[in-house]
Amino acid sequence: MTGRTLRLRRLRRLTPGRGEEGAGRAGRRAASKVAAPKVVALGGGMGLSASLAALRRITGELTAVVTVADDGGSSGRLREELSVLPPGDLRKALAALCGDDDWGQTWARVIQHRFQSEGDLHGHAVGNLLIVALWEQLGDPVQALDLVGKLLGAQGRVLPMSAVPLELQALVRGHDPARPDEVDTVRGQATVALTPGEVLSVQVVPPDPPAVPEAVAAVLDADWVVLGPGSWFSSVIPHLLVPELLDALVQTKARRVLSLNLAPQPGETEGFSPQRHLEVLARHAPKLALDVVLADEAAVPDRESLADAAKRFGAAVELAPVARQDGSPKHDPELLAAAYDRIFRMHGRIGPWR
Repeated sequence: MTGRTLRLRRLRRLTPGRGEEGAGRAGRRAASKVAAPKVVALGGGMGLSASLAALRRITGELTAVVTVADDGGSSGRLREELSVLPPGDLRKALAALCGDDDWGQTWARVIQHRFQSEGDLHGHAVGNLLIVALWEQLGDPVQALDLVGKLLGAQGRVLPMSAVPLELQALVRGHDPARPDEVDTVRGQATVALTPGEVLSVQVVPPDPPAVPEAVAAVLDADWVVLGPGSWFSSVIPHLLVPELLDALVQTKARRVLSLNLAPQPGETEGFSPQRHLEVLARHAPKLALDVVLADEAAVPDRESLADAAKRFGAAVELAPVARQDGSPKHDPELLAAAYDRIFRMHGRIGPWR
């Protein structure tokens, strides 16, 4: 038995199970006419933000587990200067969890605000500075993020997937257009996301990073786990490269839904079909099972091939209109929320929230 397996078992004992919650919690749920499902959403960047903006509309039991490999912009500068986790994707997740009232929307704008100047503050986001300041004050990244969430009135919790900053490395064919058949190692999330070549695989450095225990516990205790949408190689797959987190995703009794992107991303997934996204995911995590693959009905030209790719994960395909009506490749929060709600009701086990 590995040390990682022992740690997972200890976490499972510390995490209340469905049959072990005790009379107090069971009584609270029985007394509630509509108790929400516990949902964990994994990803980073704008893809995770879109998922969170939808999920907070249908559950208050929501945890975001966020990638920590960003090395560009304000996050990259703070990471390099202060040796901290990159705060940018964590900030975006917190902003997405802000409510629609004046308080929530005001704070969402404030933490997303970037300074414009000729000096060192140029390009820094207010939320990044606030998060890093609390990290330095408290010395605990999870406690600091919980405090920021409380300040914002965030409708859910935000956790980093690992307590150490990670470097993303990718094998890319044709990264140099002058050598289209050669395979190079490309380093850094910002570079990988914009590579002109074909990304073959990714890994993180250090290669066996520790998962944040609270993130592992949340996955093990969830009713549903949502992976994606987002930048496939730089925001979605990195979660599968943290061994303890991957073990939790494989072992959890939660149901798992994979939310596909609306269009290939210029650079890292240029020319990818929806089914190819699944094939890449399977190469990086062959033991991972899924229950549902969610895709926009207008973004799937070959439904049979997608269904075949999903079957390899043991998953059903759900097609729904989830894109904004303006033609941009962005998810509509209300439509995405409706799709998630339908999936939770139709594919979930009979849960206490229904």
